[in-house]
Amino acid sequence: MDNTIELEILGLSSNSAQSGSFTLILGESEGKRKLPIVIGMFEAQAIAIEIEKIIPNRPMTHDLFKSFASNFQFSVDHILISDMREGVFYAKIMCHSSFKKVEIDARPSDAIAIAVRFDAPIFCASSVMTEAAIEFTEEDEKREQEASAGAGTGKGAKEKSKSQEASLKDFSLDKLNQMLEKAISNEDYEKAARLRDEINRRN
Repeated sequence: MDNTIELEILGLSSNSAQSGSFTLILGESEGKRKLPIVIGMFEAQAIAIEIEKIIPNRPMTHDLFKSFASNFQFSVDHILISDMREGVFYAKIMCHSSFKKVEIDARPSDAIAIAVRFDAPIFCASSVMTEAAIEFTEEDEKREQEASAGAGTGKGAKEKSKSQEASLKDFSLDKLNQMLEKAISNEDYEKAARLRDEINRRN
């Protein structure tokens, strides 16, 4: 596609500057630039559970969109982060059926939550990347990796995660499966992901 750049999801992190929000990090498929977008907690959860392949006990809004589209034989070709105005990103969901093609306006967070469900590629207008992307050199990448391993950027969280993993090892496989069902029922997807990983390690 002319004047667009393909992106991939690199990660999600909690946003310390805005309570209840997350930063979604997108990176060029072929390049060093990264595009950070601040999104809400619900959309972050919707993206995370699909990436982790956790099936909620009730369909979320974006699952409903996929089910609705599939039943009416619409497919998502790709999503496009099309514009940025006054610090706000805009996106389009590019769909088609056997009869017509449609562009649907959407927030980037919703568009990306839908894209991961359809396994659709994510593109960004070159002009948006020029304005909003951050270019990372190899030195920046090295500093970022060192920072993520250091005390100032989440060492406590990392130690907490390790202690949680250690405690999960004390449970039987049957108990872990029961806990996984309960976590999904309670819609505690972060805990469900940890439990699923422990179960997968044993299988």
